[in-house]
Amino acid sequence: MKKIAFIPARYGSTRFPAKPLALIAGKPLIVHVYERVAAASGLDAVYVATDDERIAEAVAHLGAPVVLTVKPAHTGTDRLAEAAAQVGLSHDDLIINVQGDQPLVHPHSIEDVIRPFVENYDASFQMSTLAYAITDPREIHDPKDVKMTFDACGNALYFSRAAIPFGRDHWLHSVYKHLGVYAYTKAFVDNFNQLKPGLLEEVEKLEQLRVLENGHKIRVAITQHDSLEVDLPEDIARIEAFLANTMPL
Repeated sequence: MKKIAFIPARYGSTRFPAKPLALIAGKPLIVHVYERVAAASGLDAVYVATDDERIAEAVAHLGAPVVLTVKPAHTGTDRLAEAAAQVGLSHDDLIINVQGDQPLVHPHSIEDVIRPFVENYDASFQMSTLAYAITDPREIHDPKDVKMTFDACGNALYFSRAAIPFGRDHWLHSVYKHLGVYAYTKAFVDNFNQLKPGLLEEVEKLEQLRVLENGHKIRVAITQHDSLEVDLPEDIARIEAFLANTMPL
């Protein structure tokens, strides 16, 4: 099983055009993401999957391999499937999907999301993702931060922009936030694009709910490392402040 990481990055974001090229502490966002993913152990390769030559040029000096996607992509998974096909992966190979707006993703988190596939893998699932115990109470009620619940076996029960589980009498000690890092077999990525979007996905605007609505399991790995995302230009100052007060990796 090869372990290949892809970083989907598109130029034409509606809310933040050219987001992958936005400078954070003097470096483009996409460069921060690539450098952190490439520092993870256990990967056979890391690709930037993009539809734009300008993004490819931004990582060229790093020697980062780039897959230029050409088909119209309705979702990040569409772009991922095309990129994986271009690279020539087999059905059993493992694809790690790291969103291109996570400049603080920790290399250990990449290792965390792979772990379910290498430790006691029982083939009852073909997809895994990350959960992080929220430390900032603001995030519990902020719809921008996706919350999640999972069962005693570590399988996802639900993802929501609402505060879940809702404490009727008191809040639980830990409320978990979903981090946009996934691992799945190539076969499952191809299958995902054949699944029909459901009502929950439409209401919450969360693509991963399509997996649950169609009866598939998502194994959850808890990570000790948060990963702040860049959604809007005003998020950059918060990321730069974090970097300024954090030891380099």
